[in-house]
Amino acid sequence: MPGGASAPGGAQVRGGHPEQRENGGGWGELRPGAAGAAGGVGAGPGRAPGVPGLPRQRQAPPGGPRQEYLDAFDPDAADDVFTPPRAQGPAPARDPYASVTDRDTAAAGPGMDADADDAPPTGEPVRAKGGKGRTFTGIAAAAVTTVLAVVVAGQVAGGQDDTARSASATDQARDARDSAPLADGGPSPSSSPSPVALTYDQKMDRTYPLSATLKGSGRFEAVPGIAKAPGGGQKYTYRVDVEEGLGLDGELFAQAVQKTLNDDRSWAHGGGRTFERVYSGKPDFVITLASPGTTAVWCARSGLDTTEDNVSCDSAATERVMINAYRWAQGSPTYGDQIHAYRQMLINHEVGHRLGYGHVTCDKDGELAPVMQQQTKFLDHDGIHCRPNPWPYPGS
Repeated sequence: MPGGASAPGGAQVRGGHPEQRENGGGWGELRPGAAGAAGGVGAGPGRAPGVPGLPRQRQAPPGGPRQEYLDAFDPDAADDVFTPPRAQGPAPARDPYASVTDRDTAAAGPGMDADADDAPPTGEPVRAKGGKGRTFTGIAAAAVTTVLAVVVAGQVAGGQDDTARSASATDQARDARDSAPLADGGPSPSSSPSPVALTYDQKMDRTYPLSATLKGSGRFEAVPGIAKAPGGGQKYTYRVDVEEGLGLDGELFAQAVQKTLNDDRSWAHGGGRTFERVYSGKPDFVITLASPGTTAVWCARSGLDTTEDNVSCDSAATERVMINAYRWAQGSPTYGDQIHAYRQMLINHEVGHRLGYGHVTCDKDGELAPVMQQQTKFLDHDGIHCRPNPWPYPGS
């Protein structure tokens, strides 16, 4: 800052240049006839006799201390180390923005090197009190600068430490959050396995919840889409309806009907028949998946009672072949856990009625039950044990 700061109650102290040259200090003052003054180097007051250009040395009085020693302990010297020495005479005006080197050169005079060791001294000898004050001033300025540097460095280091501690705390919190298990001890959402879609066979091997006494809405919805007849025999068209509100997979049911009827072990055996699922128009029949209560209503229209054993029927007086949803979902004790085969039997048995086939039973113990046997109700009759069988042509 130009001009420097002022000590409390004292004269202004220059800052930034602790070795600035001034009159009355250790560098002496220019006098008429001295080096750099007008008229060049010549004799004048204070010059030693017989030595041109050199000042006369002060002699100590006999029996007393040297003058320099007395001057060093001048009782009039100020104790304030921040107070600059008193200048002897008015100081010449200087450029406040000139460098230290420029000022040194100006003080030495034209053509003189201010730092040269062999330059002749000018003016009076250095007074100890002036040198002492300037020395303490330089030390104090250096001390203040050092303290400020330490404070600033401490603030910067402290800020960096705070930032490091904050970043460390944030990282620890994030790590703890990411590695913490769920409250119930289960895996975190990111580690949960994604659900795997079941295959057709897997779905057909499962049972599904449905009440044996359920009576649904009685409203049906056709399963969208078509499935072309794969064979070249007599073609039968059908539509698949599912009662609303069952909670069962209508697409799975429609897929099972198409696969089962067109299997060579089924009614499509030998290429004599083929079956095609349609979505609109007038089909040959409608295969309907309905609740036990709704199944009973539609079967009763053809004079059939399905409530005794909760079975399915072909309601021949209507367009519907009724498949009891309870049996489709839960199976039958006669088939045990062979739920896939039981569902194939349900489809083949009721469509067989639509094609004109009636009930029959096996004739020998241990034989396969004919598909038109009422296998939901029984496998054994008259002391003969029949084995479960879902196909009209099981040996194919």
